Amino acid sequence: MNTRPCIAIVSPAAASDNNGNWQTASRWARSLGKDYRVRVAGSWPDANEPEPGLLIALHARRSAAALAAFCARHPDKPSILVLTGTDLYRDIDTVPEAQASLEHASALVVLQEAGLARLPPRLRAKARVIYQSAPALLPAPGGNRRHLDICMIGHLRPEKDPQTFMRAAQLVTHPRLRLLHIGDALDPALAEAASITEQATERYRWLGPMTRAATRQRLKRCAAMVIASRMEGGANVIIEAVTSGVPVLASDIDGNLGMLGRDYPGYFAPGDAAALARLLDRIASDPAFDALLRRQCAARAPLFAPATEQAALCDLVDNLLRASAP
Repeated sequence: MNTRPCIAIVSPAAASDNNGNWQTASRWARSLGKDYRVRVAGSWPDANEPEPGLLIALHARRSAAALAAFCARHPDKPSILVLTGTDLYRDIDTVPEAQASLEHASALVVLQEAGLARLPPRLRAKARVIYQSAPALLPAPGGNRRHLDICMIGHLRPEKDPQTFMRAAQLVTHPRLRLLHIGDALDPALAEAASITEQATERYRWLGPMTRAATRQRLKRCAAMVIASRMEGGANVIIEAVTSGVPVLASDIDGNLGMLGRDYPGYFAPGDAAALARLLDRIASDPAFDALLRRQCAARAPLFAPATEQAALCDLVDNLLRASAP
């Protein structure tokens, strides 16, 4: 008989979505799987599965029904709510279901340090920061002598603001720069804008969706990665860049500040394509600036180590289950 406690992870994203929420759910299932029976599903309850001893819900709004149902059926069992970017920087201010999720959960997890300030002060005592992780990759040998590639990784949707990256491609001046966008078309208007930009600007290429493994291999051969988002909870792509030795140029929003630190010199104002273009030209032409970004990213890399994330997650889960044991 398998006596290991059962944990349910509720994720609104599935493997086919290939986004940050799914990557978190999948990685946490693997981390917890050696000590617990772990099931990842899009909802709860599930009559075909054993009753879990603990539920982890990703996304305050989209997993609200599952979290509420679990807490109603098992008021003495613990639950964890993992807060995403749209949770922290939009939904908890205005959406009753998201606000209720904050109350229901036994513990709250934010994915970067600035996220704590977005929570109501009375709830911060049950919150903790758990940085996500990615295995380190060795930098690619040599380089592309013809092109200096910069990538943006993220599906084409408004929150990611891919049009700022597209406009920057038309403003940069360094002759070797080439801007590559990896991601699926979730918004038809943005897909059309990407196609138009590709036709009008030789240095911009939209590569479409790629597997995570292929994306990381492309990323590690780039001179830098851009994240232009207007809201982020704690982007996996920043972690994957930093742990691949690739510097980041990021929109100046709390979700990115909490990942890279407030003194990081690679920020630009959200939506400011001209400022992004200046940073791109500078990273291509100023070796000292490039080296500074790389040093500061390297200093943050230990935060994103798999062992660090796994230890923090297992400590939280173990403590909650121990506290709830009869």
